[in-house]
Amino acid sequence: MQKIPFDILNLQGDGYHLLVHVNLFEQDFKMVIDTGASKTVLDKSTLLHSGIPEEKFQNTDILSTGLGTNSMQSFMLEIPVLKVGSWQHHNFLAAVLDLSSINFAYEQMNLDPVIGVLGGDIFSKYGAVINYANQTLTLRDRKINSK
Repeated sequence: MQKIPFDILNLQGDGYHLLVHVNLFEQDFKMVIDTGASKTVLDKSTLLHSGIPEEKFQNTDILSTGLGTNSMQSFMLEIPVLKVGSWQHHNFLAAVLDLSSINFAYEQMNLDPVIGVLGGDIFSKYGAVINYANQTLTLRDRKINSK
């Protein structure tokens, strides 16, 4: 099991986001821990600005729902190694969407952008435990057996 520290970000009286440090494509980023997200999602624009070529994105022909829309074009991207703190996952397939609305909101609050959201696909498979008091996200090293 890996205990990963996270930061609690106060959104100026409008709630809180939990931010965790991640590394993908050998670059460091921050992601939002989002227990309401069914899948881990990366921001297309941030990926492109980080030097990830668009040719690596796999078109899904699926329109994603959430984030205030049900008609957002989505892509998939295979990440050779996704590191979340001391935890890592090899050959991880993440969704890629336009998350500019999140990063625009962060910009309005003078906050650094995020690469995306860490979602339920990881939390459910690796038995995630979020401890607010200790500000840690615990993930198992191996997938849990699901029924």
